[in-house]
Amino acid sequence: MEMRKGCTVPFPDALTEGYEIHENGFIANVSADKIRDVMEHFVAVHNEPMFFILEIPSRYDDESDNGDGTVSSFHKDVYYIDGCSREDALAILECSSSVLINDGLCSFGFGCHDSRDEIIFGKYNVTTVFTENKQRFSGFFEKHDIRHTCKLLTAPETFSAENPGISRREDTGGKSVYSVIDDCADRGIYKAERREE
Repeated sequence: MEMRKGCTVPFPDALTEGYEIHENGFIANVSADKIRDVMEHFVAVHNEPMFFILEIPSRYDDESDNGDGTVSSFHKDVYYIDGCSREDALAILECSSSVLINDGLCSFGFGCHDSRDEIIFGKYNVTTVFTENKQRFSGFFEKHDIRHTCKLLTAPETFSAENPGISRREDTGGKSVYSVIDDCADRGIYKAERREE
């Protein structure tokens, strides 16, 4: 399984693609070279208005300094673009997917305004699909040669104090995940909230 360029895991050979069914949807390991196709597939099977979601680390200058140059807690900023058509969603992927997929710190995906289905590609290639209708996703992952498993091993489950995972910012073509904010300004991207990590 190809990891995001901005992520390093201690035991890469222990990880394989696959998905597991959960109460609220699915959790999957998706290879970095497949995630754009998986996202485009999600967009294609939803004929309804969507929203784009992007979660990125808050800039260090925006964190609260303890007075001694340290920060006691870190945050992430959550951005949205509402009311995306299929064409809008695909255009966002066309413009920004390589930056988003390579970066090791961001999470991104799409959600649906009506069905409330949502897909998020997170750290260490963990992809989550939230849905109230699992039947809608019958064969979804299989079309990308990602098979069902009863017990999926994700990268964070392999981490320990002695063998941690490392996620870092990874710029692509001179652009970072922070560039996506400027690149999507004309699409109406806005910061909705700041959450503690």
